[in-house]
Parts: sequence; C-alpha cells; structure tokens
Amino acid sequence: MSPWQSVCARADLQAGQFVEFSLASTEPEPIADTLPQTGFLFLDGAKPRAYLNQCPHMGIELNWMPGRFMDLDNVFIQCSSHGALFKPGDGECIAGPCQGDALTALDVRETEGFLEVRLPE
Repeated sequence: MSPWQSVCARADLQAGQFVEFSLASTEPEPIADTLPQTGFLFLDGAKPRAYLNQCPHMGIELNWMPGRFMDLDNVFIQCSSHGALFKPGDGECIAGPCQGDALTALDVRETEGFLEVRLPE
C-alpha cells in the first residue's frame, strides 16, 4: 500500500480552490523517463476530495493552467484537451470521449489539521 502524503493544512483549503501536488514515488529509484504522478485536492461542498490529474481517455493532465480544473459554469471538472466533463463527487465522466470511465480517486484523510492523500489499494 502506498504511504500517506501530506498535501496542505485543512484550514488553507478554501471552496473553489484546487491544490496540485506530485505523488511521492513508491519505486526504490525513480525511473528517468517517467514524469511523477500528479494529483489535485479540492473541497466538494465541505468534503475534501482528491484525484490523479490524469484524464482516463489519453492519460494527459486535465487542467489547462495551474489550479484551473472546472468548466466555465464551475459545475464539472473538465479536461482541457478534449472537453470531457467529470462529476466532482465521484469522478464519473458524463460527457466526452471517455464517457462512462472515471477519474482515479485518491484516499483522503485529515490528521492533526493536515490533509493527506495516498493511492488506493
């Protein structure tokens, strides 16, 4: 199982804000040709959620610029390349080339006022 990784203080995460982070490598030595996996953390209502920053369609990052993940109506997470729309609560793709797929959710917990994430089992 991957280790928990601290992302930010819970008090620092505000509604409408996305915090991007790189996941710590679980490999003993990083592989030179691969980029680190990245994720993003945000509040879905009052509940913190985190996903890998990777569209299930082509594996590319979702955001078109730092911290920009939502569509123009601020309702769905949107892939900047193909316009796929994902529900924030469960990551399900409801429109676009990966309809029926979902974002990879990360486990999230709060420990001593800090939000931590890890890859699920």
